[in-house]
Amino acid sequence: MADRSNTPLASPERRAINRAARPGPWRRLPLLVVLAVAAVGTFLLRDHVTFDALRDNREALLAFRDAHYALTVLAFMATYVVIVAFSLPGATVATLTGGFLFSTFPGVLFNVGAATLGAIGIYLAARWGLGDRLAARMDAGAGTIKRMKDGIDKNQWSMLFLIRLVPAVPFFVANIVPALVGVGLWRFAISTFLGIIPGALVYTSVGAGLGKVFARGETPDMGVIFEPHILLPILGLCALAALPIVLRAVRGRKGL
Repeated sequence: MADRSNTPLASPERRAINRAARPGPWRRLPLLVVLAVAAVGTFLLRDHVTFDALRDNREALLAFRDAHYALTVLAFMATYVVIVAFSLPGATVATLTGGFLFSTFPGVLFNVGAATLGAIGIYLAARWGLGDRLAARMDAGAGTIKRMKDGIDKNQWSMLFLIRLVPAVPFFVANIVPALVGVGLWRFAISTFLGIIPGALVYTSVGAGLGKVFARGETPDMGVIFEPHILLPILGLCALAALPIVLRAVRGRKGL
């Protein structure tokens, strides 16, 4: 019988990959809970966490904030974290509320901080449930799959900032994909916090002006982010994030 002790399948690296590729069922529990709560929450909350609800309860919210500022901040951020972590409806309304209650500053800091914590929650659930397994299989693969994984690894910072800055990329997708390709936690957290600042700043500033909007009986313009004076700077940041990827691709083709 041939000795297999020196084959690649017996190497410590491959054994580690095989262990990562066979997670226990309990590792999928957090992700299953997130998906279940998201499904139920979408059905139950979609008609309640709305701009109209904020308008109808604005006086009570402002009165509570004035009486218990620190508690209001904690309650607001905790609610925002839950909304993002479980992909519940109302993230945009929550961002507006942050501006309405706390003005543009420090409201944007509360919004970005809470959104980042919530994103980390769903990232960890996805990584524990599927990410390690999928990343291990991609590392152990060959051909196109392996090249794709290597390309992502070489351009992680640029890709992470790019998916955060592009308005068309859903926040849920930007939270899940990094977990599935093995992006590290700190890299994910830093790129999330910094990458969502431009969009959060826009919507927080809209929320800060809701008092006047309410007084006129109007609805806030949520398409403001697509106005040229706002969209063009964001697209400029997208171009800067994509520049290292383009340069690596050009250098690779020229053999530089």
